[in-house]
Amino acid sequence: MLAAMSASSLPSRSPGDACARSSGDACPGALRLHRADDGALARIRIPGGVLTPRQAEALGCAAERFGDGELHLTSRGNVQLRGLAPDCGAGLAGLLDDAGLLPSERHERIRNVVASPLSGLDGLGAADVRPWLTGLDRLLCASDGATELSGRFLFALDDGRGDVDALGADLTLLAHGADGALLRIGDGDAVLRVPSTEGPRAALTAAEAFLDSARDTGAWRVRDLPEGTRDALRADVARRLRQTGIAATPDRRPLPLEALSPAPGPVPGSHRDTALSVGVPLGRLDPVQWRLLSGGGELRLTPWRGAVVTGIGPGRAGLLLRGLSEAGLITGPGSPWAGVGACIGRPGCAKSLSDVRAEAGAAVGPAGRLPVYWSGCERRCGHPHGEWIDVVATAGGHRISHVRGDRSAGSVTVRDDPDALAAAVAAARGART
Repeated sequence: MLAAMSASSLPSRSPGDACARSSGDACPGALRLHRADDGALARIRIPGGVLTPRQAEALGCAAERFGDGELHLTSRGNVQLRGLAPDCGAGLAGLLDDAGLLPSERHERIRNVVASPLSGLDGLGAADVRPWLTGLDRLLCASDGATELSGRFLFALDDGRGDVDALGADLTLLAHGADGALLRIGDGDAVLRVPSTEGPRAALTAAEAFLDSARDTGAWRVRDLPEGTRDALRADVARRLRQTGIAATPDRRPLPLEALSPAPGPVPGSHRDTALSVGVPLGRLDPVQWRLLSGGGELRLTPWRGAVVTGIGPGRAGLLLRGLSEAGLITGPGSPWAGVGACIGRPGCAKSLSDVRAEAGAAVGPAGRLPVYWSGCERRCGHPHGEWIDVVATAGGHRISHVRGDRSAGSVTVRDDPDALAAAVAAARGART
């Protein structure tokens, strides 16, 4: 059985706190539980968000047996279990291990991989990224060096449509043409062209090169490196790839427009009658919703806190969509919950200044042009990437601003007036600047 740590042995540190290599990586995992105000928290990494029916059943069982019964989706397509008893670590680890959700005790927190959720399902994209996904996860779990990556380091596997390429991953593989791949290192348009079959090995080589660069800088992620060091890293990766026999050619690939605009993820609804996509309000699934989602074929959790259900039999998509809609999930356009997100807020987080989930629900109105994210404090845990309306609870009220990339503009503060707050958020979501 895999070893597990008890939440009671850990410092009371939020997963959203800034990390420094001098203080150690405090990001939670399946074996390293985090102590929150509503109990212990486990974060289970699910590369590509892909779950077999057996694994989905095991997660639902774990949530009901050890936690509050709910499954909380993250912005990386992972699952968090909350309200856990502090002494449940061994039982939880055993259940997850039996379901194949913990292939390596030493690597479980670094398996942060997002992938195009509809790859291979809707006929779009240049290639199916599933071989990359299984190949990269296998290489990561076999690499001793990769264990030094932080729990925040992110890989993205994009089938060419530009969806997860827009999420600002540390390393991104993009399908390009029939047998090519582009490797993007951090943000920016400089990429390396490599053979598609060598994509996973190229990504691991780049991750190991980053670790060497990070030792002198204390960086957790590529974007934390000084600009000159990032440029040197790209050159070093190209050199290492050539040394290992992987043809790597420098190229340029502009970031997709979605990188500076809302990245909506898969459109809710049916896709070719064999798969369907749904959104999950605030990323929180109760046991009934989870069983409806996971009762069919393979499940793919998305970085936009939604899910894609695959393996649907002919003629069943419409019936299943109706059932999911009646259960409170987003199954079509125009839902007031579309684009609305929030951190856990009070009472689950001691640092939060407000119950932002309740406030987000009270302020839900017609869908806006921009997504909106509610945060209980300045850490803004789990906020989206690209462009969004940022609502942050502060000691002086709720600050509302328009975030685009790394810039924030148009800040206003609303104090102790729910109606005024809802109106201000609605106006901001529909505004253009």
